[in-house]
Amino acid sequence: MRSILIIAPNWIGDAVMTQPLLASLKALYPESKIDVLASSWVAPIYRACSEVHEVIEVKFEHKKLQWGMRKQLAQELAAKNYQACFVLPNSFKSALIPWLANIPFRIGYRGELRYGLINLSLDNPSKVNRPPMVDHYLALNQLLSDHSEKMPADKPVPTLNVSALAKRVVEKNLAAANITGSVYVMCPGAEYGPTKRWPTEHFAKLAQSLIANNSDNHVILLGSKSDFALAQEILSQAPNSSKLHNWCGNTSLDEAIALIGLSKAVISNDSGLMHIAAALKTPQVAIFGSSDPSHTPPLSEEAKIIWLNFPCSPCHKRECPLGHLKCLKDILPEQVLATLNSLQ
Repeated sequence: MRSILIIAPNWIGDAVMTQPLLASLKALYPESKIDVLASSWVAPIYRACSEVHEVIEVKFEHKKLQWGMRKQLAQELAAKNYQACFVLPNSFKSALIPWLANIPFRIGYRGELRYGLINLSLDNPSKVNRPPMVDHYLALNQLLSDHSEKMPADKPVPTLNVSALAKRVVEKNLAAANITGSVYVMCPGAEYGPTKRWPTEHFAKLAQSLIANNSDNHVILLGSKSDFALAQEILSQAPNSSKLHNWCGNTSLDEAIALIGLSKAVISNDSGLMHIAAALKTPQVAIFGSSDPSHTPPLSEEAKIIWLNFPCSPCHKRECPLGHLKCLKDILPEQVLATLNSLQ
């Protein structure tokens, strides 16, 4: 197998969870070139994967077919003569490009009328009994051929590398902001919705405790532009704290990866940045509310999960169906601080 194309998922956390599949393919086909077709949103994840030969970055638009662009892209990919393509999203449109490019083996999960577009496939697991995401993606490599005797005995976990350029940029930005000493990163956002977001007042209290415990500590709030307002709420609830900084929307994802790699510890919701911290083996506390930590855990020995496991959990709803959000509100800053201290 000389060349393999990966059609990347569209979410950061999912993209991180695909890295063990890439590592497995590289182990099975060490001479192969693995390219990844990815949206601009997740492309930095694949630039941080050592197995990837080339990241083909495309400006895909949500809920749009973009037929002309996909057809043109398929023509360009056809010239590269890929022998196999792993289509990791479940959508119909994600399977169009490798079919149009006439890639011989098109591998993925069945779904959304993809019969024929995907010619080597597995049934999607039920939503009731879903395997961990890493296992979900890894299962696809069995379709190309049976290499079970070559597979490592230990279950692989996601591993990312920090870009040297991004690290230099972050170090420069830290110096410009007069941030020295230990840096704790807090990630208050979660794209899914409020049922994945620990309350801002809890983040604020935890940040104040970390800064009060050691005058050399700084706390950086990290996330996308959509998280900026959440971070401002945290700042407003932690007055007189010159060592609490809102960097949401002010870093590229490459730089966010570098900052997480440089930090002493990360406190996050169940989000893409949580999975990045795990893949970098940065000490972290991961806070779960409506989601299931057995399905999307941070895969790192440096990670601690806090989940109250109420009878109503995991509900997987974007808004609390009972209206109280106790699964997150009842996780107190003192508990998170104690868990964080146990990692040090």
